[in-house]
Amino acid sequence: MTRLSALLAILAMLMPGGVAAAENIEGRASVIDGDTIEIHGTRIRLWGIDAPESDQLCRGDDSELYRCGQKAAAVLAGLFFAIQRPVICAPKDRDQYGRIVAVCKLGDPGPDIAHWMVSNGHALDWPQYSAGQYADAQRRAEGAGAGMWSGSFVEPWRYRACIRTGERPSECSDKAPFR
Repeated sequence: MTRLSALLAILAMLMPGGVAAAENIEGRASVIDGDTIEIHGTRIRLWGIDAPESDQLCRGDDSELYRCGQKAAAVLAGLFFAIQRPVICAPKDRDQYGRIVAVCKLGDPGPDIAHWMVSNGHALDWPQYSAGQYADAQRRAEGAGAGMWSGSFVEPWRYRACIRTGERPSECSDKAPFR
């Protein structure tokens, strides 16, 4: 009976709704992009936010284009370098690519990494998934002109929709008519 219980627990974790019951993932994190990290070979998508894609361009306060997706990843890597604590991720779900989606903190107790990224203007609250969890942080970042808010940008979800139509990153970064 014990083996059956263990097998059922493993199967529950592999089912779409079962990830929430999975144990925390803890360790040194490496940065994949502004909203994806890796711990012990496991890719983890930060819950509730969306950061610019690696090839996405934004305009700074000087109206010059810069690679805001690369900047978001660099800022996240800088956070991990500056505060060398283990990252602790509490799984909530799995995304369409099979990655674990989790709320991750820098140490225990520690700041919510997604909240930090939004607060500093390098990611957006993604209300479709967050139910507005980071909306206040986003409003403060926008008001302060932090990160991407110092210039102009296209929301990452709109950027991806534009790219899927075959447009080039430079075209999707500035116009992205897809809502």
